[in-house]
Amino acid sequence: MSGEQPSNVQRKASQQQSKADRTGVGKQQASEAQSEADHRAYPKHGL
Repeated sequence: MSGEQPSNVQRKASQQQSKADRTGVGKQQASEAQSEADHRAYPKHGL
């Protein structure tokens, strides 16, 4: 871990994913939001 805190976008996406996993509603949308949030977290010329 880099020691950095997750961004607000990452936190919201994680909460959305968690709710979708529990309820089974909106799984695809939550997954896409999580992927987008994770993608934004990488440095521009990182991975």
